[in-house]
Amino acid sequence: MDTNDTFEIFLTAPPGMEQTLQREAAEAGFADAKTVPGGVTFEGGWHDVWRANLQLRGAARVLARIGSFRAFHLAQLDKRARKFPWADVLRPDVPVRVETTTNKKSKIYHAGAATQRIERAITEELGAPISADAPITVKLRIEDNLCTFSVDTSGEGLHKRGHKTAVGKAPMRENLAALFLRDCGYDGQEPVVDPMCGSGTFVIEAAEIALGLLPGRSRSFAFEQMASFDPEGWAALRGQETPRATRARCYGSDRNAGAVEMAAANAERAGVAELVQITQQAVSDLTPPDLGPNDTPGLVIVNPPYGARIGNKKLLYALYAALGETLMARFRGWRVGIVTSETSLAKATQLPFKPFGPPVAHGGLKIRLFQTGPLP
Repeated sequence: MDTNDTFEIFLTAPPGMEQTLQREAAEAGFADAKTVPGGVTFEGGWHDVWRANLQLRGAARVLARIGSFRAFHLAQLDKRARKFPWADVLRPDVPVRVETTTNKKSKIYHAGAATQRIERAITEELGAPISADAPITVKLRIEDNLCTFSVDTSGEGLHKRGHKTAVGKAPMRENLAALFLRDCGYDGQEPVVDPMCGSGTFVIEAAEIALGLLPGRSRSFAFEQMASFDPEGWAALRGQETPRATRARCYGSDRNAGAVEMAAANAERAGVAELVQITQQAVSDLTPPDLGPNDTPGLVIVNPPYGARIGNKKLLYALYAALGETLMARFRGWRVGIVTSETSLAKATQLPFKPFGPPVAHGGLKIRLFQTGPLP
């Protein structure tokens, strides 16, 4: 695979958020990005792979489809895997692990046996060692006897931005928070308030967007240990980050003193402390931030407890009701986004919600974004 070759690039999305990720990818200039179950695909080269990892806030991982062939039995899989151009992508000195998914529609339906054949081919033909905790993962999907190979170019999930060490009990992943902010129409130009901020995910993501910071700026990626990697090209791409001045400010609060301390420390590490103000207070004490004469109301976005993992659901109805009452009384002109797994809890706020968003898989639950227009 030549460095100028193009191939299919697959961005994995939180299930239910494929369309939102597609909009982000299209806005970022990835041509002809289209939604498929579980993510977004487009044609590109290695430079596009690096850029997607560095710049896209909503993607969970970036997979490069590196080739495919048909195989109807294990001996054929073994023979063709040995002729596969592994050296174009993998390095002989970097450990690899192989993951296989297949089904009964294919002649080869034993995933473990298929994995062994691919591991042996990579080891014996390329020389790369196999390891359970290898930095590079090759994924084999066998569907209708077509064997498709992808390599995970991200390494750790992209929600791990590289500068947030402290998290709360039920944290929302950064990439999912970024997608919900996008669905709420946030573009970095307005104030954001999160009255149950926990470790600060929403306000930190919002501040990074406002400043024009790249989500992958503080971390490393699996593609840096691949044969297709060009250090000079990567350095040039990273050097294109141009933080911008902004009037937008982000306000987080929480009744828990530990959460407030954690969120403030995370904002400092992310380099956005100048935009983020974190305070300790109850939801009933929430008031809008003082806005300048040229500022307009913005977005209140909150991920309250659902009762499934944290708290007693019956007690939460009063909390949601108090949140809705406070927002209706004090936040005229502000839009609201509430993420929860329970429609009944969202309705307890008595806020004028638009039609509900799609269910989104999150930590074994199905959650939704409930949002309003500007409050009357």
